[in-house]
Formats: sequence, C-alpha cells, structure tokens
Amino acid sequence: MNLLIGAATTGLILALLGLGVFVSYRVYHTLDLTADGSFGLGAAVSGALLVAHVHPLTATIVATIAGIIAGAVTGILHTEFLVSALLAGVLTSTALYSVSLFVMGSGNLSLASADSVVTLAERLGQRLLGLPPSLTLLGTTVSGGSIATLVLMALLAGGLAIALALFMGTDLGLAMRAAGNNPQMAKALAIDVDRMFVLGLGLSNGLIALAGALFAQFGGFADIQMGIGALVTGLANLMVGEALLGRRPIGRWISGAVVGAVVFRLLVAAAVRAGLNQNALKLVTALFVLAVLVLPRLMPRARRWPSSESAQSHA
Repeated sequence: MNLLIGAATTGLILALLGLGVFVSYRVYHTLDLTADGSFGLGAAVSGALLVAHVHPLTATIVATIAGIIAGAVTGILHTEFLVSALLAGVLTSTALYSVSLFVMGSGNLSLASADSVVTLAERLGQRLLGLPPSLTLLGTTVSGGSIATLVLMALLAGGLAIALALFMGTDLGLAMRAAGNNPQMAKALAIDVDRMFVLGLGLSNGLIALAGALFAQFGGFADIQMGIGALVTGLANLMVGEALLGRRPIGRWISGAVVGAVVFRLLVAAAVRAGLNQNALKLVTALFVLAVLVLPRLMPRARRWPSSESAQSHA
C-alpha cells in the first residue's frame, strides 16, 4: 500500500511534466530539450531556497518562474537569432546544468531538515482533514502525511490540467494553437507567431520546473542529475494517456497526460516490485517511447508483407 501511494503521488507530480511536454510537443510540434534542464533547475532553485528557510510556496513559485524564463530563452534563441529549436533547447539545457550547480552550491542538496510542500501538506491534513500521524489501510500501516500529500498533488495536477484546458479555449490559447498547427495561416490572421512560440515554451518549461520543484521536495533532496531523461519521461506519460483516452477533444487529451503519468508510474512500481533493476528504468522508458513511435509505422508493413509474398508465389 505504501508503494502504491508513493507511486501514485510521484505520478501526479510527473503529470505536470507531461502537461509541459504536451504544450511543446503536441501544440508546437517541437521536441524541446530544455525540459531536462528546466526540471533540474526547478529542483535546484526550490531546494536552495528551502535550505535558506524560504516559505515552501514562495520557493516553488520562484522555481516555476525560473523555468518560464528558461523556456523563454530557448524561444528567443529560435525566433530572434534563428537557431533551430532543437539546438536552442540543447544550448539552454546545457547552460542550465551550470546554473543549477551555482544555485545549489554543490551537486546534491539534502532537504530532510527543511520545511517543504510535503510537510505543509502534512500539517494541513491534520488540521483540515483530521488525519492521524498513521492509519491502517487494507492491513498496512500508512503515514497520514503521505495521504495528505497524495490528496494535495491530486488537487494540484487536476486543477492545472483543467486550467490548461480552459486556457487553450481562450483567444490567447487558440492563437497559440494556431501558431503551432499552421504558422503561415496564423501569420495571415495577424497572429505574432514568434511571440506565441516564446509564450508556449515559457508555459511548457514553467510546468516542467514546477514538477521538478515538487519532485525534489517529495524525494527530500535535489540532485544535479535529476533532470536527465525528463523529456523522455514526459513523452511516455503523454503517450500512455493518449492510448487510454485518445486525442480529442482537447480536454480529454490534456486529461490523458495526467492519467498516463499515474498509470505509467504504477506500471514502473509494479515492474520494480517484480524485480526490475532500478538502474534500467530510464532504458525501459526510452524503449517504451521508441516502441510507441515505431510500431504504428511497422504494423501496416507487416500486414502487407504476407500478402505480397502470396502474390509472388501465385505469380
């Protein structure tokens, strides 16, 4: 039960990563490699501020703003200096590695003694929900704080998913979607495509940095390597959600990013419980994304192959 609650909470945190990747990959059709750097930057900024006894909410908001700035830098490199989007993401992510080191002062930062969103959730759970320090669920002793953290992350992920879906239906959101789907048509409609791209990457990396900040606080540490593979993890979350809920309408598409993150994390937890080496998790995630991308293209060829062989034999 503790493993299940921990996996679900982690999945809800990484759902924010999936929402960020959704904006860059599905709205703008761009593989934004800034994601890896932004995730680590969010963890570094929030960790450094928490160790300095800054309020957890303030630290998390500042970390989110840092991610927005990182995404905007990538967008400006692409739109103003005509650097390809892929290379701009690589450059920004590489620079963010050093920025995170400067912010933390070292490669690893412990948050065990610092106040965080997790400890804040525990106190709120005791005051508002009357949760005891520990309780029994299905015969297993569970921390009341872990239940409170799970509820808080569920509310946060669900609320941000709803907010993003509503935002995509506004004039600004529709302009961003138009700029991503058909830049030429958007320009004909007097939409500033370059500005929409910068805004989109800022929004995307803000969500990713928020995920990094919460992930560090939930884990109790911030590490310089924490952002490695964040983009691939976000893609995996997104693709699982699309397989479960589909791509239309956009509200269901965005909900899929949240559901996919939780389901994928539960599958990972089950695989680890079954004996999968944790060192292989990123390899398995990469292979999963590769399979989802490649198999739909290979299956039609596989269906045509036997029919072509039979046609040749008859000839």
